[in-house]
Amino acid sequence: MTQRLHLVFGGELVDPTKKTFKDVNDIHVVGIFPDYDSAYDAWKSEAQKTVDNAHMRYFIAHLHRLRDEETEASPTEELD
Repeated sequence: MTQRLHLVFGGELVDPTKKTFKDVNDIHVVGIFPDYDSAYDAWKSEAQKTVDNAHMRYFIAHLHRLRDEETEASPTEELD
């Protein structure tokens, strides 16, 4: 079975209509989750804590989409 990891993170944006963080050093990494449902629960919890700040946004990144396991890895990915 393919593992589908999800990263939940967020922070304050420069402009609430864009996706540019005000300070990348202040990005809050909530965690990595084994499935979308648990990532969604974590995202919702963090988003609700900051609902009064229009500049705060949390995101779910689908880490499993960053790699295509069927594609051969580059030499730098195979450094054992």
